Amino acid sequence: MNLVTTFKQLHDGSRLLHLPNAWDAGSARLFESLGAPAIATTSAGVAWAAGYSDGGQMPVDVAIAVAANIARVLTVPLSVDFENGYDDDPQAVALSVLRLIDAGVAGINLEDGHDAPQVLAAKIAAIKELAAQEGRDIFINTRTDVYLKGLAPEGERVAEVLRRAALYQAAGADGLFVAGMVKPDEIAQVVAAVALPVNVMDWPGVPDAEALAQLGVRRLSAGSGIAQALWAAAAGMGRDFLATGNAGPLVAQAMPYAQLQGLYQQPAR
Repeated sequence: MNLVTTFKQLHDGSRLLHLPNAWDAGSARLFESLGAPAIATTSAGVAWAAGYSDGGQMPVDVAIAVAANIARVLTVPLSVDFENGYDDDPQAVALSVLRLIDAGVAGINLEDGHDAPQVLAAKIAAIKELAAQEGRDIFINTRTDVYLKGLAPEGERVAEVLRRAALYQAAGADGLFVAGMVKPDEIAQVVAAVALPVNVMDWPGVPDAEALAQLGVRRLSAGSGIAQALWAAAAGMGRDFLATGNAGPLVAQAMPYAQLQGLYQQPAR
Protein backbone atom coordinates (compact mmCIF):
# COMPACT_ATOMS: atom_id res chain seq x y z
CA MET A 1 0.00 0.00 0.00
CA ASN A 2 1.44 3.40 -0.95
CA LEU A 3 1.54 6.35 1.42
CA VAL A 4 -1.20 8.30 -0.35
CA THR A 5 -3.63 5.39 0.03
CA THR A 6 -2.60 4.98 3.66
CA PHE A 7 -3.14 8.68 4.26
CA LYS A 8 -6.59 8.61 2.68
CA GLN A 9 -7.56 5.68 4.88
CA LEU A 10 -6.58 7.67 7.97
CA HIS A 11 -9.50 9.98 7.11
CA ASP A 12 -12.11 7.20 7.04
CA GLY A 13 -13.73 8.28 10.31
CA SER A 14 -12.84 5.21 12.32
CA ARG A 15 -10.93 7.55 14.62
CA LEU A 16 -10.03 11.22 14.72
CA LEU A 17 -6.69 11.77 12.99
CA HIS A 18 -4.41 13.83 15.22
CA LEU A 19 -1.75 15.59 13.14
CA PRO A 20 1.14 17.22 14.99
CA ASN A 21 2.65 19.94 12.84
CA ALA A 22 6.42 19.68 12.37
CA TRP A 23 8.75 22.36 11.05
CA ASP A 24 11.80 20.33 10.01
CA ALA A 25 13.03 16.75 9.62
CA GLY A 26 14.08 16.56 13.27
CA SER A 27 10.71 17.54 14.71
CA ALA A 28 8.88 15.33 12.21
CA ARG A 29 10.94 12.28 13.16
CA LEU A 30 10.40 13.05 16.85
CA PHE A 31 6.61 13.16 16.43
CA GLU A 32 6.68 9.94 14.42
CA SER A 33 8.62 8.27 17.24
CA LEU A 34 5.84 9.27 19.65
CA GLY A 35 3.31 7.29 17.62
CA ALA A 36 1.87 9.82 15.17
CA PRO A 37 0.21 7.88 12.32
CA ALA A 38 1.03 10.74 9.92
CA ILE A 39 2.90 14.02 10.08
CA ALA A 40 1.83 17.44 8.84
CA THR A 41 3.95 20.56 8.59
CA THR A 42 3.21 24.09 9.73
CA SER A 43 4.08 26.63 7.06
CA ALA A 44 4.76 29.19 9.77
CA GLY A 45 7.17 26.91 11.63
CA VAL A 46 8.92 25.85 8.44
CA ALA A 47 9.31 29.46 7.35
CA TRP A 48 10.66 30.60 10.73
CA ALA A 49 13.10 27.69 10.91
CA ALA A 50 14.36 28.61 7.44
CA GLY A 51 14.65 32.30 8.35
CA TYR A 52 11.57 33.67 6.59
CA SER A 53 8.31 35.17 7.77
CA ASP A 54 5.10 33.24 7.22
CA GLY A 55 2.61 34.14 4.53
CA GLY A 56 4.08 33.24 1.17
CA GLN A 57 7.49 34.82 1.82
CA MET A 58 9.52 31.61 1.61
CA PRO A 59 10.82 30.71 -1.88
CA VAL A 60 9.07 27.66 -3.28
CA ASP A 61 12.39 25.86 -3.78
CA VAL A 62 13.09 26.20 -0.06
CA ALA A 63 9.63 24.86 0.82
CA ILE A 64 10.11 21.85 -1.46
CA ALA A 65 13.62 21.16 -0.17
CA VAL A 66 12.40 21.17 3.45
CA ALA A 67 9.53 18.84 2.53
CA ALA A 68 11.90 16.44 0.77
CA ASN A 69 14.21 16.37 3.77
CA ILE A 70 11.30 15.62 6.09
CA ALA A 71 9.99 12.84 3.84
CA ARG A 72 13.48 11.34 3.86
CA VAL A 73 13.30 10.44 7.55
CA LEU A 74 9.68 9.26 7.81
CA THR A 75 7.90 5.97 7.28
CA VAL A 76 4.43 7.44 7.89
CA PRO A 77 2.60 9.73 5.42
CA LEU A 78 3.64 13.37 5.23
CA SER A 79 1.25 16.23 4.49
CA VAL A 80 2.87 19.56 3.62
CA ASP A 81 1.35 22.95 4.35
CA PHE A 82 1.97 24.49 0.94
CA GLU A 83 0.23 27.82 1.65
CA ASN A 84 -1.28 29.05 -1.64
CA GLY A 85 1.21 27.07 -3.72
CA TYR A 86 3.64 30.02 -3.75
CA ASP A 87 2.32 31.14 -7.13
CA ASP A 88 -0.84 32.57 -8.68
CA ASP A 89 -0.56 30.42 -11.82
CA PRO A 90 -2.37 27.07 -11.44
CA GLN A 91 0.03 25.29 -13.80
CA ALA A 92 3.07 26.55 -11.91
CA VAL A 93 1.53 25.34 -8.65
CA ALA A 94 0.78 21.96 -10.20
CA LEU A 95 4.39 21.56 -11.33
CA SER A 96 5.62 22.42 -7.84
CA VAL A 97 3.26 19.89 -6.28
CA LEU A 98 4.50 17.24 -8.70
CA ARG A 99 7.96 17.85 -7.25
CA LEU A 100 6.52 17.22 -3.79
CA ILE A 101 4.97 13.97 -5.02
CA ASP A 102 8.34 12.93 -6.44
CA ALA A 103 9.87 13.64 -3.02
CA GLY A 104 7.46 11.22 -1.35
CA VAL A 105 4.85 13.65 0.01
CA ALA A 106 1.39 12.08 0.45
CA GLY A 107 -0.71 15.21 0.99
CA ILE A 108 -0.77 18.98 0.94
CA ASN A 109 -2.74 21.82 2.46
CA LEU A 110 -3.63 24.45 -0.11
CA GLU A 111 -5.34 27.63 1.07
CA ASP A 112 -7.55 30.30 -0.41
CA GLY A 113 -6.65 33.22 1.85
CA HIS A 114 -7.82 36.47 0.28
CA ASP A 115 -7.81 34.98 -3.24
CA ALA A 116 -11.09 34.40 -5.04
CA PRO A 117 -12.30 30.82 -4.46
CA GLN A 118 -12.16 30.20 -8.20
CA VAL A 119 -8.39 30.73 -8.10
CA LEU A 120 -7.92 27.94 -5.58
CA ALA A 121 -10.34 25.69 -7.45
CA ALA A 122 -8.27 26.15 -10.61
CA LYS A 123 -5.11 25.20 -8.72
CA ILE A 124 -6.75 22.05 -7.32
CA ALA A 125 -7.96 21.00 -10.77
CA ALA A 126 -4.53 21.63 -12.33
CA ILE A 127 -2.77 19.57 -9.64
CA LYS A 128 -5.15 16.64 -10.01
CA GLU A 129 -4.94 16.72 -13.81
CA LEU A 130 -1.15 16.79 -13.92
CA ALA A 131 -0.84 14.10 -11.25
CA ALA A 132 -3.25 11.84 -13.16
CA GLN A 133 -1.25 12.33 -16.36
CA GLU A 134 1.80 11.06 -14.48
CA GLY A 135 -0.12 8.15 -12.93
CA ARG A 136 0.28 9.75 -9.48
CA ASP A 137 -1.97 11.15 -6.77
CA ILE A 138 -1.82 13.39 -3.71
CA PHE A 139 -4.35 14.17 -0.98
CA ILE A 140 -5.38 17.83 -1.29
CA ASN A 141 -6.68 19.22 1.98
CA THR A 142 -8.24 22.52 1.00
CA ARG A 143 -7.97 25.20 3.66
CA THR A 144 -10.55 27.94 3.57
CA ASP A 145 -9.78 31.03 5.61
CA VAL A 146 -13.37 32.21 5.97
CA TYR A 147 -13.05 32.07 9.77
CA LEU A 148 -9.34 32.63 10.19
CA LYS A 149 -9.31 35.83 8.14
CA GLY A 150 -12.91 36.92 8.59
CA LEU A 151 -13.83 36.57 4.92
CA ALA A 152 -17.55 36.70 5.73
CA PRO A 153 -19.53 38.37 8.54
CA GLU A 154 -20.40 36.32 11.60
CA GLY A 155 -23.64 34.50 10.97
CA GLU A 156 -22.80 34.08 7.30
CA ARG A 157 -19.58 32.10 7.66
CA VAL A 158 -21.06 28.61 7.54
CA ALA A 159 -22.90 29.44 4.31
CA GLU A 160 -19.71 30.88 2.79
CA VAL A 161 -17.68 27.82 3.84
CA LEU A 162 -20.25 25.54 2.22
CA ARG A 163 -20.28 27.60 -0.97
CA ARG A 164 -16.51 27.33 -1.24
CA ALA A 165 -16.46 23.67 -0.23
CA ALA A 166 -18.77 22.76 -3.13
CA LEU A 167 -16.46 24.55 -5.55
CA TYR A 168 -13.33 22.92 -4.15
CA GLN A 169 -14.86 19.45 -4.08
CA ALA A 170 -15.95 19.77 -7.69
CA ALA A 171 -12.36 20.70 -8.59
CA GLY A 172 -11.05 17.50 -6.98
CA ALA A 173 -10.26 18.36 -3.33
CA ASP A 174 -9.95 15.41 -0.94
CA GLY A 175 -10.53 17.23 2.36
CA LEU A 176 -11.81 20.51 3.79
CA PHE A 177 -9.85 22.40 6.45
CA VAL A 178 -11.82 25.16 8.19
CA ALA A 179 -9.15 26.81 10.34
CA GLY A 180 -10.51 28.91 13.19
CA MET A 181 -13.98 27.30 13.29
CA VAL A 182 -14.67 26.42 16.94
CA LYS A 183 -18.41 26.55 17.69
CA PRO A 184 -19.89 23.03 17.98
CA ASP A 185 -23.13 23.92 16.19
CA GLU A 186 -21.25 25.44 13.24
CA ILE A 187 -18.86 22.49 13.08
CA ALA A 188 -21.84 20.13 13.04
CA GLN A 189 -23.49 22.09 10.22
CA VAL A 190 -20.39 21.94 8.05
CA VAL A 191 -19.80 18.24 8.72
CA ALA A 192 -23.42 17.41 7.88
CA ALA A 193 -23.41 19.36 4.63
CA VAL A 194 -19.99 18.44 3.21
CA ALA A 195 -19.05 15.04 1.79
CA LEU A 196 -15.34 15.72 2.27
CA PRO A 197 -13.52 14.83 5.53
CA VAL A 198 -13.54 17.95 7.70
CA ASN A 199 -10.38 19.18 9.42
CA VAL A 200 -10.27 21.72 12.26
CA MET A 201 -7.36 23.20 14.16
CA ASP A 202 -6.38 23.34 17.81
CA TRP A 203 -7.55 26.87 18.57
CA PRO A 204 -8.84 28.73 21.63
CA GLY A 205 -12.40 27.57 22.27
CA VAL A 206 -12.33 24.50 20.03
CA PRO A 207 -14.00 21.39 21.56
CA ASP A 208 -11.74 18.62 22.84
CA ALA A 209 -10.76 15.72 20.63
CA GLU A 210 -13.49 13.39 21.90
CA ALA A 211 -16.19 15.98 21.27
CA LEU A 212 -14.82 16.72 17.79
CA ALA A 213 -14.95 13.02 16.91
CA GLN A 214 -18.58 12.89 18.06
CA LEU A 215 -19.33 15.87 15.84
CA GLY A 216 -17.95 13.94 12.87
CA VAL A 217 -14.68 15.82 12.43
CA ARG A 218 -12.10 13.54 10.81
CA ARG A 219 -8.86 15.45 11.34
CA LEU A 220 -7.38 17.72 14.03
CA SER A 221 -4.27 19.81 13.34
CA ALA A 222 -1.95 21.31 15.95
CA GLY A 223 -1.18 24.30 13.72
CA SER A 224 1.83 26.40 14.63
CA GLY A 225 1.22 26.20 18.39
CA ILE A 226 3.89 23.62 19.23
CA ALA A 227 6.50 25.50 17.22
CA GLN A 228 5.54 28.81 18.83
CA ALA A 229 5.77 27.30 22.32
CA LEU A 230 9.24 25.94 21.63
CA TRP A 231 10.42 29.26 20.19
CA ALA A 232 9.22 30.91 23.40
CA ALA A 233 11.06 28.35 25.54
CA ALA A 234 14.24 28.76 23.49
CA ALA A 235 14.01 32.55 23.77
CA GLY A 236 13.68 32.34 27.53
CA MET A 237 16.60 29.96 27.89
CA GLY A 238 18.75 32.03 25.56
CA ARG A 239 17.90 35.17 27.50
CA ASP A 240 18.81 33.48 30.80
CA PHE A 241 22.09 32.22 29.39
CA LEU A 242 23.07 35.63 28.02
CA ALA A 243 22.26 37.25 31.35
CA THR A 244 23.71 34.71 33.78
CA GLY A 245 25.65 32.06 31.88
CA ASN A 246 22.99 29.51 32.87
CA ALA A 247 20.21 28.47 30.47
CA GLY A 248 17.76 28.02 33.33
CA PRO A 249 15.66 25.28 34.92
CA LEU A 250 14.31 23.91 31.62
CA VAL A 251 17.73 22.39 30.94
CA ALA A 252 16.92 19.80 33.57
CA GLN A 253 14.05 18.62 31.35
CA ALA A 254 16.19 18.29 28.24
CA MET A 255 15.96 15.05 26.26
CA PRO A 256 19.10 12.96 26.74
CA TYR A 257 21.71 13.30 24.01
CA ALA A 258 21.76 9.54 23.38
CA GLN A 259 17.98 9.44 22.96
CA LEU A 260 18.09 12.20 20.39
CA GLN A 261 20.97 10.52 18.57
CA GLY A 262 18.95 7.33 18.39
CA LEU A 263 16.14 9.04 16.49
CA TYR A 264 18.40 9.99 13.60
CA GLN A 265 21.18 7.42 13.33
CA GLN A 266 19.45 5.29 10.68
CA PRO A 267 17.27 7.10 8.14
CA ALA A 268 13.91 5.37 7.85
CA ARG A 269 14.16 5.26 4.08
